[in-house]
Amino acid sequence: MYENIKFNEYADKMLEQLQKGVFMTTRKGEKINTMAIAWGAISYVWNKPIFMVFVRYTRDTYQMVEKTDEFTISIPLNKSLKKELKFCSSKSGKDYDKIKECNLKIKNSRVINTPILADCDLHYECKVIYKQAMEPGNILESVKNIFYLTNNYHIGYYGEIVDSYLIKGEE
Repeated sequence: MYENIKFNEYADKMLEQLQKGVFMTTRKGEKINTMAIAWGAISYVWNKPIFMVFVRYTRDTYQMVEKTDEFTISIPLNKSLKKELKFCSSKSGKDYDKIKECNLKIKNSRVINTPILADCDLHYECKVIYKQAMEPGNILESVKNIFYLTNNYHIGYYGEIVDSYLIKGEE
């Protein structure tokens, strides 16, 4: 059963879980990919609720978002999915069908074409309304020395949250 929520209603729980990992899912045609992310933010920009994510150019997810301009965020609140998050953060969608490998269940989204992960409780459906490449010259050296030793930078995607809800129990 779906329970509609305000985009920021579970922001504290989302941010708490984000530090442990959440799933960002993309779809291009019949191909569905998910990756674990631990960086992101919920915000309000241009009078719109926003979920901001960072994706490295080398990720399969980058190619998919560039083609579709949409993604979903699925957050486990009642299950840890620790093993699945670890796999999805360390393996590439270029080499693995992570949904199949982790035995994750997908479910159609309500507004966009990219599915959600039914194994999770909290969901955001997002349409990209802005993207920005990181400018290496503007990143503190101390940050570069930790996260960008190989110059593998991120692009920031601002996804307008077009739907947000919890899934409780079976439908």
